[in-house]
Amino acid sequence: MSLEAALLREHSRSNTDFLTNYILRNPEMFEELWIILLKNEDPLSRKAAWVADYCAEIRPDLIVERVEELAQKVSTFKSDGLKRHALRMLSRTTLPVQNLGYLIDVCFKWLENKSETVAVKVYCMLILSEVCKQLPELTNELLDIINIQMPEATPGFKTCGKKIIKQLSKT
Repeated sequence: MSLEAALLREHSRSNTDFLTNYILRNPEMFEELWIILLKNEDPLSRKAAWVADYCAEIRPDLIVERVEELAQKVSTFKSDGLKRHALRMLSRTTLPVQNLGYLIDVCFKWLENKSETVAVKVYCMLILSEVCKQLPELTNELLDIINIQMPEATPGFKTCGKKIIKQLSKT
């Protein structure tokens, strides 16, 4: 069975776990998974991103050389699931020095977008809070955006937002 067929077989945590374990036992397959992820074709790329995210969580070395590419491509992703998993991977890595502005712009844009999902906004906040450590001049902008949204935010947004506000207020 091809990797694409295995991804499309079913949308479940058990299938994702099975494929994650398969890729981790056969790391040469990660390249094929990455190509599928970058196709930006729903639902295939979204399912590939889910597996890639879990693989990268266990073996961060699998994406070290791909972080720059992911940071550049993330703004083109259509599905919320693909965005969420891409941002989750980026939030756990050392961010690229080159083209960091591109990632910063898309994270601020999605964080301010009322129609964006909470998970996407939370990962944008996490990425931007890390960026603020490198570029402290962005701290006030991030804090303002978080504070503006707090009164109408979901509990998940509020929890993350409060932690980031506390963290950034110390610096």
